[in-house]
Amino acid sequence: MSETTTDNGERDQQDLGAAGSQLSTAPAEPPAAPGIGVIGWARWFWRQLTSMRVALLLLLLLSLGAIPGSLIPQSGADINKVADFQKAHRTLSPLYDKLGLFHVYSSVWFSAIYILLFVSLVGCIIPRAWQFVGQLRGRPPGAPKRLDRLPAYTTWRTAAAPEEVREAALGLLKKRRFRAHLAGDAVAAEKGYVREFGNLVFHIALIVLLISFATGQMYKSDGTKLVVEGDGFANSILQYDDFKSGSMFSTDDLVPFSFDLKNFHATYQTSGPSKGTPVTFTADIDYSEGAYGRSKRTTIKVNEPLHIDDAKVYLVSHGYAPVITVRDSKGKVVYHDAVPLLPLDANISSQGVVKVMDGYQNAKGVSEQLGISLFFLPTYAGGSSVLSSFPALDNPVLNLTPYHGDLGVNSGIPQSVYQLDKTHLKEFKDSAGKQFRDNLKPGQTMQLPNGAGSVTFEKGVKEWAGFEIVQEPGSSWALGGALAAIFGLAASLFIQRRRVWVRAVPGPDGVTVVEMAGLGRSESAKVPEELGDLAGILYDQAPGAFDPDDSSPSPDPEVVPAEGAEKR
Repeated sequence: MSETTTDNGERDQQDLGAAGSQLSTAPAEPPAAPGIGVIGWARWFWRQLTSMRVALLLLLLLSLGAIPGSLIPQSGADINKVADFQKAHRTLSPLYDKLGLFHVYSSVWFSAIYILLFVSLVGCIIPRAWQFVGQLRGRPPGAPKRLDRLPAYTTWRTAAAPEEVREAALGLLKKRRFRAHLAGDAVAAEKGYVREFGNLVFHIALIVLLISFATGQMYKSDGTKLVVEGDGFANSILQYDDFKSGSMFSTDDLVPFSFDLKNFHATYQTSGPSKGTPVTFTADIDYSEGAYGRSKRTTIKVNEPLHIDDAKVYLVSHGYAPVITVRDSKGKVVYHDAVPLLPLDANISSQGVVKVMDGYQNAKGVSEQLGISLFFLPTYAGGSSVLSSFPALDNPVLNLTPYHGDLGVNSGIPQSVYQLDKTHLKEFKDSAGKQFRDNLKPGQTMQLPNGAGSVTFEKGVKEWAGFEIVQEPGSSWALGGALAAIFGLAASLFIQRRRVWVRAVPGPDGVTVVEMAGLGRSESAKVPEELGDLAGILYDQAPGAFDPDDSSPSPDPEVVPAEGAEKR
C-alpha cells in the first residue's frame, strides 16, 4: 500500500512539474561542476559569464567604476583641472595615474568591465529570445491529471453538457485575453507573456544603452565659442576657442551650419535679497544649415539649445565687450574693436587686455607695441568701490592701464588673449612719476603721456555670449534605450505569468463535473482571486446541478489556495 502511495506521489510531482514548466525563459541552471578539459572549462566559463548574477555583478562594477570618473577630474574633460589636482595632491596623483583614474572611461579596466557586460547580456538574451519565440509559437500545455493538487482549485457539478462547459470556458478565457485551446477533456489557457517580453526588452535596452554610450564617447565632439554681438560662427574646428572630441571623431563629422549673434539680452532681479540674480538670458541669432541653407531667425535660451541634426548649440555664458579705439601720436587709428572681457564675479566685474601689435608709432616715430589692461565695472557705485554693484549697464566705468614695448607675441610661445606678458613692456608714467592709469565712461578718451597717442572708450558697450556646441551621435538612441528599459522593467515586475485549466467530464451518475485550477509563476501572482472571478462567471453560464440526496443545487465554486488545497 505504501509503495502505491509513493508511486502516485511521484507521478503527481512529475505532473505538476510539467504543468509549471516553461513559465519562464530563464536558461537552465549550469551543472554543478565544469566539464573535463579545455572545452569543458570554456563551456563552464561561458555559462557563468552569461548567467544573470554575473550580469548584475558586472553592472554593479560598471556603476562603481563610474564614481571616480565623476569625482576626479578627467583629462578628456578639462586637462587644466587635472593639472591643478596633481599639483595639490602629489602623493595620490601618481597612484591615480597608474590606475587610470584621470581617464576612467578609456582605461583598460573600465573597458574590460564594459565589454564583459556587453558579451554577458548578448549571451543571455539570444537563448532566452529563441526560447520565448518557441513558446509564442506553441500552445499552453494540457491539464494535469490531478488538478486538485495545484495552488488554486475549485469544482462543482452542473447539468450542462461537458462540451457546452468547455466551449463557454474557452470563450470566457479568450475574452479575458488568455491564449486558450481545447486539449482533450479540458481547456488550457495561459496569460502574462508580456512579462517575459518586458524582461527581454529590458536586457536589449541595456545593450542599446551600452552601444549608444560607446558610440557617443568615440564620435562625440564638444567645443566652446565666444561670440560678440554682430559677429558670427561657422562650425569649423578652426573657429572654436576650445575643442574636445572622441577617439574616432574626424572633422568631416561636424554638422555644417553657421550663425550670427544679432542681439543678447539679459535681465536681473532689481530688488530684494536676490538682487542681481539673473532672470532671463536670451540670444537672438540668424542661422543657416549647410553651405547654402536659407537663413532662419531663432532665440537660444539657457537650457533651451538650438538643435541642428546631431548638434546642439547651448547658451552657457555671458559678458561685456567694450568698444576700444586706439590712435597713435599722429592721430592714426591703429586699433578699433570690441574687446571681450572675462567676468570675475556675479555682478560681472570683468577684466581683459588690448594688444596693439602692428601699426603703432610713438611720439618719436618709433614703432612699438601697446598693451592695455582693462578692468570694467558695469555699475560703478562710486567712492573707493573697486567692484561692480549690479550686473546690468547702469553706470559703466572702464579702468585702463597702458604699457608699451614688446608684447612677446613674436617669440613663438602661445599667449592668452586675456593676459599681458609684461616681461618686455614698460609702464607709462604720469607727471608725478607714477604708473599712468585712468577711468573712463562711455564716449571719453584717455590721452597717453608725452603725446604717445590716445585710447577712446566708445559709446554703446556690446555684449558677448558663450556657446557650447555638442555633438553626441548616440544620444537619441540612449534616450530610447532608457525609456525602453523602464518599460521592460515595469512589465517584468508588475505582470505575472499564469496558467488556468478547466476540465468538464461526466461524473459517475452522468452529471457533469467541472474542475478549475490555476498556477502562477511567482507567489505574488493573484491566481486564487483571478480564478475565483473566472469561476464565478463560468458558474453563471453552467450553474450547479441539484444534489440527488438533498435536492439542493451544487454550491457556488470556492477557490482553495495552496495552503489548504483539497478537493471540494
